[in-house]
Amino acid sequence: MQKLKVNDQVVVLAGKDRGKTGEVKKINFKTNLVYVGGVNIVKKAMKPTQENPAGGIVDIEAPVHVSNVAVVSPKTNKATRVKFEEKDGKLVRVAVSCGSVLG
Repeated sequence: MQKLKVNDQVVVLAGKDRGKTGEVKKINFKTNLVYVGGVNIVKKAMKPTQENPAGGIVDIEAPVHVSNVAVVSPKTNKATRVKFEEKDGKLVRVAVSCGSVLG
């Protein structure tokens, strides 16, 4: 079971976007990189294609290392660590700071 999942609310702990929150869009477990919506926006030069005939410079979301993000607690809206507990025979993710179950 993973501590981070797609659609989790996370806060960035380090880097140029420190303090920003966003939703996890994609996770690459091999390289430990996370794509967070609206965070770490970079400019990329794109060649013209059939979908984008104009080409030009576009803004894309670059990945952030998983160690630089933390899950946001649903109760306190602050960064928290995640632990695993067994409830009703199932393993669930729980926020360490407030004890609430993460969906």
